[in-house]
Amino acid sequence: MKIIDILNQNRFSLSFEVFPPKNETAFVSVRSAVEEIAKLKPAFMSVTYGAGGGTSKYTLDIAKDIKNRYGVPTLAHLTCVSSTRETIGQKIKEMQVCGIKNVMALRGDIPQELQDADRSGWDYRYAVDLVRELKTADRDFCIGGACYPEIHPESANQADDIRHLKEKVEAGCDFLTTQMFFDNNLLYNFLYKIQQAGIAVPVIPGIMPITNANQVARAVKLSGSFMPQRFKSLVDKFGDDPAAMKQAGIAYATDQIIDLYANGIKNVHVYSMNKPDVAEKIQANLSDILGK
Repeated sequence: MKIIDILNQNRFSLSFEVFPPKNETAFVSVRSAVEEIAKLKPAFMSVTYGAGGGTSKYTLDIAKDIKNRYGVPTLAHLTCVSSTRETIGQKIKEMQVCGIKNVMALRGDIPQELQDADRSGWDYRYAVDLVRELKTADRDFCIGGACYPEIHPESANQADDIRHLKEKVEAGCDFLTTQMFFDNNLLYNFLYKIQQAGIAVPVIPGIMPITNANQVARAVKLSGSFMPQRFKSLVDKFGDDPAAMKQAGIAYATDQIIDLYANGIKNVHVYSMNKPDVAEKIQANLSDILGK
């Protein structure tokens, strides 16, 4: 099933993101965690793609398992940074053979050793280049793209960021998923601005449950996310108590999702970090809303 069809069903839904193992040794434990999340029967599951494509094989293996063994629609991530057209073409063929219909088209992080490289000759410099590649006539993918309610870290300003986002949508993105955020008002303001810019595809908010204090610094470093005082107070109060922090983090994420649903958002994506218990508790907190 294509993600866009799920988004057009006009009912509340919850989906989860998982990540593949970094190596064969970790495959069994990661697969077990992913399967436990799949058993929750979310609207769909997305599977990330390692930096530079290092875990691409595992991405496809996990995505295929989710789809075939559990009947859960799957969104496979694909990054293109520093890849050749031939390499990406091969990855696309592998997805087609596996019956993957949904692809999250991302530029990906530029490897440290290529930060200062001349990128003018690269086949794919931006995610929009990959979107165009996926949208060719002989392919039937539902294509997702990333967006940033608080501005992409490399953008000069939000207006410039939204202009590039519109280019990506016009190239063929069927829907967008946001980077994590911790203040819903930032999302609502962003949605108004992109609507004014003529971007009309569905936008799925991405929610990251912070279940231990160490995640805070990492989340800020990765996304530059604004931490509202209400959230900072939560971490200050419960950060030294792992069980209490986990419960408080799940409650905060649940509260964010309920507020989103109450304000017209139908579909929410949770960055579950391969934690089945966190995914299960959030879904249980929303069971009557979701009809589960």
